[in-house]
Amino acid sequence: MTASRSLRYRHQGFTLLEMLAVIVLLGVVATIVVRQVGANVDKGKYGAGKAQLASLSMKIEGYALDVGTPPRDLVDLTTAPANVHNWNGPYAKPSDLLDPYGHPFGYRYPGAHGPFDLVFYGKDGQPGGDGYNTDVGNWE
Repeated sequence: MTASRSLRYRHQGFTLLEMLAVIVLLGVVATIVVRQVGANVDKGKYGAGKAQLASLSMKIEGYALDVGTPPRDLVDLTTAPANVHNWNGPYAKPSDLLDPYGHPFGYRYPGAHGPFDLVFYGKDGQPGGDGYNTDVGNWE
């Protein structure tokens, strides 16, 4: 009776090795899922940055229609610059001047490609790069 009772108790739980194997497998699966989700987040932010570039470009054009010239600095879209007539802003919120990664958009007036150049620098916030670090300009 005692032999069958001890066999019954031996088979009721998991061994430490079995539990470690399950934990390792869960860790591997979690790593794969996090990498996949992380790539989708970057893809979404990069797409949102390109859309925000187009929106900010239209806000600059609205400023130019009212004032007669594009702003000297992007901050002029949020607060009226001194000695500027017909400013009917604010044309943008301060948060509109930052890309989805939290970096400021590049801006040059006068521009090399048009009246003004507006650039989204991608994930790294620096000129140049590949993949999600690729720059996108309003002239493209």
